[in-house]
Amino acid sequence: MRTTAPGTRSGRRPWARRALAASLVSLVAVAGCGVQPSDAISAGEPPSGAVGPGWKITLYLVKNGRLSAVTRLSDRPLFRADTLALLTAGPSVMEQADGFTTDVPPKAAPFSVTTKPDGRLVVTLSTRADELSSLALEQIACTTAATKQETPTQITITGTGKSIDPRNCPE
Repeated sequence: MRTTAPGTRSGRRPWARRALAASLVSLVAVAGCGVQPSDAISAGEPPSGAVGPGWKITLYLVKNGRLSAVTRLSDRPLFRADTLALLTAGPSVMEQADGFTTDVPPKAAPFSVTTKPDGRLVVTLSTRADELSSLALEQIACTTAATKQETPTQITITGTGKSIDPRNCPE
């Protein structure tokens, strides 16, 4: 023989009936919220480009003896000195396959980059600045200039007591 608790019907508890009633009331309220059907609304062209987060980094590498801008994507923004360190690491495998090289030697890193009050940037190398080729100096100047969002600026490159005259990116 089956017994039920007092005040319940068919073995259901009172809270179950209240929960069911509340659910039904909510369903009726949502169904009658007054939103009317409409035609599709045009919002223009769909987005295009890279999917997901990505920051564009412009490096100046060497191809056929000349500077050439290369764009890479990063999952985070980089400090200017970190961007310059990519020059010493050299081109990626794909960039190498396309004929890119670097003239910036690994001993030039680590770098530091400071901004002067007049907006001029100073790049400090870990080696003598006058030991680098003019192509390496141009790589550093152009890559540094590419990190600055404002108008072009002069770049002074210095290292272990030797400075190179301020320069702009020749491109």
